[in-house]
Amino acid sequence: MDDDPGRAAGCPMSRRGFLRGMGAAAAASAVTVGPGRGSAALAATATSSPTRAPSSATFGRMFPTLPPFATPGAPLTAALMDIGRPGGLLDARDDLSAGPTALITDPALRLNNPDNPTATAGATFMGQFFDHDVTFDFGSALGVPSEPTLASNGRTPRLDLDTVYGSGPIASPQLYDPADRAKLKIESGGRFEDLPRAGDLTAIIGDPRNDENLIIAGLQCAFIMFHNRVVDLVRSDRNNRLGAGSGSDFDRARRLTTWHYQWLLVHEFLPRFVGQEMVDRVLVRGGRKFYRPDSAFIPVEFQTGAYRFGHSMVRPSYRVNLKGNPGETAFFGFIFDPTLGDVPDPDDLVGGCRAPRRFIGWQTFFDFGDGQVKNNKLIDTLLSTPLFTLPLSAIASRDQPQVLAQRTLLRHVTWSMPSGQRIARKMGVAPLATADLSELTPYGLGLDASTPLFYYVLKEAQLTQGGLHLGEVGGRIVAEVFVGMLQLDAQSYLKNRPGWRPTLPTRTGQVTRDFHMVDLLTLAGVDPASRGQ
Repeated sequence: MDDDPGRAAGCPMSRRGFLRGMGAAAAASAVTVGPGRGSAALAATATSSPTRAPSSATFGRMFPTLPPFATPGAPLTAALMDIGRPGGLLDARDDLSAGPTALITDPALRLNNPDNPTATAGATFMGQFFDHDVTFDFGSALGVPSEPTLASNGRTPRLDLDTVYGSGPIASPQLYDPADRAKLKIESGGRFEDLPRAGDLTAIIGDPRNDENLIIAGLQCAFIMFHNRVVDLVRSDRNNRLGAGSGSDFDRARRLTTWHYQWLLVHEFLPRFVGQEMVDRVLVRGGRKFYRPDSAFIPVEFQTGAYRFGHSMVRPSYRVNLKGNPGETAFFGFIFDPTLGDVPDPDDLVGGCRAPRRFIGWQTFFDFGDGQVKNNKLIDTLLSTPLFTLPLSAIASRDQPQVLAQRTLLRHVTWSMPSGQRIARKMGVAPLATADLSELTPYGLGLDASTPLFYYVLKEAQLTQGGLHLGEVGGRIVAEVFVGMLQLDAQSYLKNRPGWRPTLPTRTGQVTRDFHMVDLLTLAGVDPASRGQ
């Protein structure tokens, strides 16, 4: 959900930082593409050959021959800022005054920001979890054209859970249980599990962004506990029926944990994001056509354009659990509410806090068959209103603008991104018509015919798939990059043992050769039954 990687801090510190930053709000309208550089020079920079090939340590381009969607300069910056502003084209204008509970329980308040009946609320945050596993942009400047192959990626372009494992028990000992180095450290929030935390409540985890909000922190806890449970299973598996391979208890448990995690991406979440037909085309029929490097890297068309479709799936508020509040009542909260003060247990879902009610009731986010699951939002050109005032704790640089949509659009200038239409033509797909994007016509910059990829992907999903999943352009970019990362990783199940099937027990206690997110949560011991809720 975040644009820039943020350091997860103790909640009171985050609030004070936000309030200090409010005095600079006027600076949002002054974002430029850099002083002293003319548009012609910037355009030349954008279309020049890369100074080096992309690598696993940098970003790169999926379509290196395509030109930028527009010429950088003050008019473009002003247009992007207006498109992404609070109350602008991308704002769903949720009635936040109705409160977080009503926005979930009152259908009349969701007419402009409808639910997706085919995907549960947890898919949004698993999408964020996958993203944090493979991308971590170290400080590229908003709106200043830059070469992606010179920008560091702090994660590996491998779905290897390094956000959970760090560099392993030897190099990252702070993440591991000192009494049992094969297991990861987990603590309590007073009632159920919580991330390990320092005295100022900073999370001690492999990626600080996984404490950005309460739900992503809950997923981090779940994967920690899942790994620890797999360690126990590996130790009792004397005949290697689990197929964990050789090595230490930690190595074998990590392999099983990672392969089941990769299976979930390929077989549960990727079909939700792009449609099963697209997964089949990329994985089985035809293969990858546009992401075909010799070694994996993260393309900016994925990182900044197509994969940020998840921003449209975020709800303005969530039911966090069913019995967290006093009197065993449900805890509802806005995803972010930066107006809240410096309190240890705020009413929103910001991370970096610890209190007994701050745990996740997973029956809200994934379908355990009890009728309690909620859905995420349709993929369309509307983002939930709380995302238009981010807390500064969610932005690494602590700078303006604090509007997620504006930051994403300015990032298209940073990377000199090609338009959605250009990519569609490159793929042999009929692009959206200018009439489909007529709301962009008044800006006078031709954005209806040469549209920022992020906006294009959202509109494509809305018009061609009813918002249920991504369309042809967005779906192929996302599917090819995820499948490609797995196929290029010698340690992944898809490369190492492509015929592999899950070997861990499901929530029924049986091994069925399939595995779902509810099975992982149950094995981790964070499911509703284990909670007694």
